Amino acid sequence: MTTTLITGANRGLGLETARRLIEAGHTVYAGMRDTGTGDEARALGAIPIALDVTDQASVDAAVASLPALDVLVNNAGVLGPSRQGVDDLDAASLVQTLDTNVVGVVRVTQACLPLLRRSAAPVIVNVASGVGWPRWLSTPGHDEYPVLGIPYAASKAAVIALTVQYAKSLPGFRVNASDPGYTATEFNGYSGHQTIQEGTDATVMLATIGADGPTGEFHNRSGRIEY
Repeated sequence: MTTTLITGANRGLGLETARRLIEAGHTVYAGMRDTGTGDEARALGAIPIALDVTDQASVDAAVASLPALDVLVNNAGVLGPSRQGVDDLDAASLVQTLDTNVVGVVRVTQACLPLLRRSAAPVIVNVASGVGWPRWLSTPGHDEYPVLGIPYAASKAAVIALTVQYAKSLPGFRVNASDPGYTATEFNGYSGHQTIQEGTDATVMLATIGADGPTGEFHNRSGRIEY
């Protein structure tokens, strides 16, 4: 049985990822800040655990409660403040967003490494975004082009970079980043043009790869995004 931890799994992309991985036969631990919001995850068959990626003690306690771990999906993330370019930007806005979206990934990953190293086929999937892809941010016609906010874009660019570096440092692991694409969720006011299933296609594919699968790559539902 494959044991999987998903952060930010009480709603949206995290909850749908939990549903699909349970359907694929995984035992899923659904990380969330407040397990009182975990009724939907429980109904799917997931096991809610309290996990706040901005709180090291919370991360450590959550990971200590796991019996084993084969797959880690770092899904938790925030849009954060300062979404309109530079006029509403300050350093505190950047720090707040990076703490969840980037430092949070590192907190959880580092805490999980001892368990993952005991797995026969350890997998890490970091949920990034095309908004962190400079080529798409600067190319008219892409969904990402109109985005002006700086902290979220910077945080997801950092997630892509740290994925590559983790993959190089952990050659026995499969470590990849996924781009959900512009998906209709509460996160964006349901404005996306993709369904939530489409938005989890890349994450689920990368979470279910074998030991011979890719590592250090960035994928969306159409396949690898070339650097």
